[in-house]
Amino acid sequence: MSGVYHTIIIGAGAAGLFCAAHTGGRTLVLDHIAKPAEKVRISGGGRCNFTNLDVTAANFLSENPHFAKSALARYTQWDFIDLIARHGIAWHEKTLGQLFCDGKSTQVVEMLLTEARAAGAELCLATPVRDLAHADGRFRVTTESGTFTARNLVIATGGKSIPKMGATGFAYDVARQFGHALVEPRPALVPLTFGDRFAPLSGVSLPARVSNARTGFNEQILFTHRGLSGPAVLQLSSYWREGEAITLDLAPGRDLFDLLRSERQRAGRRALASVLAAALPARLVDHLAPALGLAARLADQPDARLAEIAAALHGWQLTPTGSEGWRTAEVTLGGIDTAGLSSQTMESRHLPGLYFIGEAVDVTGWLGGYNFQWAWSSAHAAGTSIAGQP
Repeated sequence: MSGVYHTIIIGAGAAGLFCAAHTGGRTLVLDHIAKPAEKVRISGGGRCNFTNLDVTAANFLSENPHFAKSALARYTQWDFIDLIARHGIAWHEKTLGQLFCDGKSTQVVEMLLTEARAAGAELCLATPVRDLAHADGRFRVTTESGTFTARNLVIATGGKSIPKMGATGFAYDVARQFGHALVEPRPALVPLTFGDRFAPLSGVSLPARVSNARTGFNEQILFTHRGLSGPAVLQLSSYWREGEAITLDLAPGRDLFDLLRSERQRAGRRALASVLAAALPARLVDHLAPALGLAARLADQPDARLAEIAAALHGWQLTPTGSEGWRTAEVTLGGIDTAGLSSQTMESRHLPGLYFIGEAVDVTGWLGGYNFQWAWSSAHAAGTSIAGQP
């Protein structure tokens, strides 16, 4: 099998399929896995957090914080919401602007496939790429099934996160082959590990603020057998580096010092632990009790001691041993250096006709639908640029 195409897209995920719906001309979508858009299917607990109501460039990490602005402005969350509506997919806002399907995420997968096929794109799955080359203004893609050529090549194979879904470093290999630099790829939106330190607290969850010297997030945290997870921890993980301490405020927006002083006047015979267990999970209070001396009676504690305990709970400093890595990371931080790409079209500045989109690029969104929006926006930028070629 072989063929001549206007555009070849490698990667049948969110970005690749969405790009195929906009390229025009004869387009082939290749992927080494057997099912398309698997990350879309598993996302959001099977309901696909497909975008966010509040999308700005400030919600993304990149060596160039301005790079994402053009694509995000030209294909917005509202554009994708309109597309979802045209396909009759019902949705709801869960929290913090995060939009989910009312039904299953497979509705979004079917929509992407429908849009790509309606544009005339061909899909070739379970077809690993064996070789890439460029000569005389055309790309040659060699696979186990045959050789294909095209004027344009779009790399939409994502980063290295969740390898069980087929993720590899393919995009980075292609980037290096054609002279592009990389920003070190790292696991992001990933739980942080602390050995077995928190194993007794596994399953305990509470709202908290998790911060470091650069930023902080107020959302739920979850203690696990291996360490800390939950939205606030996942968010901060994108800003964390090995060896750095993080700070937990276990009662953000509350004044535990004031609570302890008030309870001392009202019920001074009670133990510190019993009072705090009304404000924090009891298992967590029990875990902290020996170090903080929480078995003591409130009535016996001066203000200075209560202030000390409150400060410890509002500013618990911890140093993770690491993260859970690529296995559970939701996205990849870093990737193909944006300095080598056009922010308007996602086209290579080194080789005309070569495009990189989606997670492969050094643009990483927060938790909450932002990374899917980057997939839609960057894919639209590349696809419409290709469609507009003379």
